Amino acid sequence: MTLLDVENLWVKFPSRQGVFDAVRGISFTLGRERLGIVGESGSGKSMTGRAILRLIRPPGIVTADQISLESDDLMLKSERQMRAVRGQRISMVMQDPKFSLNPVMTIGQQIMEAYRLHNKAKKPEAYSKSLEMLEAVSIRDPERVMRAYPHEMSGGMGQRIMIAMMLIPNPEILIADEPTSALDVSVQRQVLSIIDKLVTDRGMGLIFISHDLNLVADFCDRVLIMYSGRIVEVCDADKLHNAQHPYTRGLLNSLPRLDAPCEKLHVLNRDPSWSEAPSVSARL
Repeated sequence: MTLLDVENLWVKFPSRQGVFDAVRGISFTLGRERLGIVGESGSGKSMTGRAILRLIRPPGIVTADQISLESDDLMLKSERQMRAVRGQRISMVMQDPKFSLNPVMTIGQQIMEAYRLHNKAKKPEAYSKSLEMLEAVSIRDPERVMRAYPHEMSGGMGQRIMIAMMLIPNPEILIADEPTSALDVSVQRQVLSIIDKLVTDRGMGLIFISHDLNLVADFCDRVLIMYSGRIVEVCDADKLHNAQHPYTRGLLNSLPRLDAPCEKLHVLNRDPSWSEAPSVSARL
């Protein structure tokens, strides 16, 4: 079943040198799966996630033939109608919780606000649901955390709280924008297992944005590789290390490997033709 269908998406920004194309005509679909989007910084990964939620503000320009959420075209909605989509139907976990959580509100106030905004519930119900959600993301002593402020939380705790806040409205799709990049390896695995369990249990679609190819290969079902705003290759996650495009091969070869140590890592040599080739369609 297709939850999201993106066709010919462009994100443009005017500059003194002319119009800069951050995302250039990409097309893909998302089912009840874990879809990874990988690439270097500046390849258009995060812009794609923000464009889906119509979070690109002027002077940025977003165009698409369609961005359909279960046959409901988001490009035709007003800003007021999009507010009902954000959080309730599609949620997005940002990279660093320090910049996503309000520093002057307690954790409990923020999670309860996210729940009440979409459910019109009273405070006791919102408090109970917030405790349940914190327990679901493996936070011990959730009542203490509800009373705490964001600065009292570690990076891993902050990221779990953000996941709880984004999933408490029970959305159909979760967009996770490098949710583990600021965490150490052991906490990374804990956060990923929490996301995986929640997405699987709820039958959601997940867009997992990352620059870590090994992580995506282990965690996702399907992978889109982006370069210079375009999709250059699409492959099954378990076959990512057999990718054929020279850009993907270059990214893989530049990763250090414990099983095959070498004196110098490979340097990625970019071919100008990669950015000029048509974007590969990833629509099912």
